[in-house]
Amino acid sequence: MSLGSRLLEASERRPEAAALVEGDLRLDYAGLLERARRVAGGLAGLGVGPGDRVATALRNRVETVLLYWASQWLGAWFVPLNWRLTPADVAYCVEDAGASVLAVEEVSAGVATLVPAGCGLVAIGPGCPGTPFEQLTSAEPAPGPAPVDEGEPAIMLYTSGTTGRPKGVPRSHRAEWASALAHVIQCRYVPGERTLGVMPLYHTMGMRSLLAMVAVDGCLVVQAAFRGSEALEAVADERISALYLAPTLFYDLLAAARQRPGGCPRVPRLAYAGAPMTAALVEACRSAFDPEVFVNHYGSTEIYTFSIGPDQVAKPGCAGRPGIHERLRLVAPEPGADPSLPVPPGEVGQVACHLSSPEAFTSYWHRPDADARALRDGWYLTGDLGRLDEDGDLWVLGRVDDMIITGGENVFPLEIEEVLATYPGVEDVAVVGLPDDRLGEKVVAFVVGRGVDADGLEAHCLASPALAPFKRPREYHFLRQLPKNASGKLLRARLRELVSAEPAGPGKRGDHDRARRLPGGA
Repeated sequence: MSLGSRLLEASERRPEAAALVEGDLRLDYAGLLERARRVAGGLAGLGVGPGDRVATALRNRVETVLLYWASQWLGAWFVPLNWRLTPADVAYCVEDAGASVLAVEEVSAGVATLVPAGCGLVAIGPGCPGTPFEQLTSAEPAPGPAPVDEGEPAIMLYTSGTTGRPKGVPRSHRAEWASALAHVIQCRYVPGERTLGVMPLYHTMGMRSLLAMVAVDGCLVVQAAFRGSEALEAVADERISALYLAPTLFYDLLAAARQRPGGCPRVPRLAYAGAPMTAALVEACRSAFDPEVFVNHYGSTEIYTFSIGPDQVAKPGCAGRPGIHERLRLVAPEPGADPSLPVPPGEVGQVACHLSSPEAFTSYWHRPDADARALRDGWYLTGDLGRLDEDGDLWVLGRVDDMIITGGENVFPLEIEEVLATYPGVEDVAVVGLPDDRLGEKVVAFVVGRGVDADGLEAHCLASPALAPFKRPREYHFLRQLPKNASGKLLRARLRELVSAEPAGPGKRGDHDRARRLPGGA
């Protein structure tokens, strides 16, 4: 089994089915296979063969998808890199991966002068150095698919690197296909599904959308940049039947719908990942899209699925039960915890996932230090904190590193964010802990909203039966937007840096509008 053979099967099963759309360009499965084979022939002409690495620093576009499938056809590893990184960081990943080829476009062309001399360049669009992509598409189709073992890597994704250099995560053909099938089952996709390909293809969510469509003879509608209004028009015009997005993108779609005559088109299947959704956002999505299925997918790059919250309307934000391939347990909330010792029932613990899952990776690329921290006795220590409710369902409370210890008490940002998000006018919110001489750490809130002030939020928190008074924020900062990466993940470290860099006197700094500190106390 190889992923190249999966594309071949799809093209033989339904050659006429819509496979890939970008603007006016439309490819059915027969056309997608034909172009992918030609690009594979072009890459082979550049010396790419089985086991070689094909890196890209590209946005979501047809060329990215063709390079992915061409790599699978040849038995090469596809290495999609975040084009938003600095050229130096992209170059680091290219060298770390030992890439034979790097594809760039205008937004990433600056990395070309930094890559190792032995790495060839493929140019997409004007003004880029390297072999023009059109030259690849005019090559003779490569024979194949290459016979590769299903345990060999098909792709290497790089983690976001919020605590250091990005780490390479090689994932096998077997793991990628198992993840795609699990995604199809758990999101309840149907044959001929149509989904919006706006989650980055250098991220596991983007890749899962791509592969899942091939599994169900479905269509991927790609967009190079996410803009709420344009994405919403694509949902309507392309009859999108399934959305798999980060919560922040759902929020942007809803904002665009408020400006669109007729509001949101109906979308039967919704799924999200990357962060829990607030109850308010879940209800807004339910009202706008009227879905039959509304799933919270909790997972990671290393092991695609951890758990599935299958009914978000009934339990907003709940991560639910282990996925169909998974074993989960909660262990001590500290690095290097012993996974053989679960925490007692009802206690908060670190989520651990067993590596027997067919969706799991084996180890990080050339990073034994990272393996030592995350892999122990056949378990993957996620670094996420969670608890089980009375039904046995999992709730993710945040990262181990994000837990706030204030006055000797453990406080989890999510429980405060959930309360603040219900205050009228609050559009987005994040909570972090910052050093405090008296409390050790104080709870600090960052709020995006209209007509919102610290006094109102303070009164709201004190009145909430869901929040103990000692957990309420002691300081509020009001921003125009929260810092997030391309997959919608909140960058809490940036928030801490924002406060540490705040000038002593009054005034604005970047999009930091105003701050208000409240007195301490119990």
